[in-house]
Amino acid sequence: MHVLSLVLILVFFFECTPAPRYKTGTSSQAKKKASSKVVFTKPSKKIPKYDKNKKTIKGIASFYGLNDGFHGKLTANGEVFDMNAMTAAHKTLPLGSLVRVTNLENDKSVIVRINDRGPYVQGRILDCSYAVAKDLDFVSKGTANVRINVIEFGDNKYRKQ
Repeated sequence: MHVLSLVLILVFFFECTPAPRYKTGTSSQAKKKASSKVVFTKPSKKIPKYDKNKKTIKGIASFYGLNDGFHGKLTANGEVFDMNAMTAAHKTLPLGSLVRVTNLENDKSVIVRINDRGPYVQGRILDCSYAVAKDLDFVSKGTANVRINVIEFGDNKYRKQ
């Protein structure tokens, strides 16, 4: 009887362990990703400090939220992500910062609030919501050369909802 209960406890214990989150090895998908031109960078747990003297940044922006499953999920500052809101992700700007984003190819600009971290694709400086990309007219292209002008630095606070 004791052996049976010990076996049941061991089986229960090993069945309750979490499954591995990431697969290792060289699958065909991993080989395809490795040969891709887009290089993803690993998110850093420590947020680097932003230089408050630098108020203008130029680079490539992309957008997220349309078909990638982020809509309705939590952002870095604790808000629920809304792809129709005028928000964006930046790696170092304090959360809550207000910035003017200008598409340098057509001179369209919008005011955006930073509420998330990213982008995690090498060479990009801003990940906009779908609404921002639509207003700046780069949804079909996917990326745009932009200028970011900081209007007001945020408080970098986490907002639990």
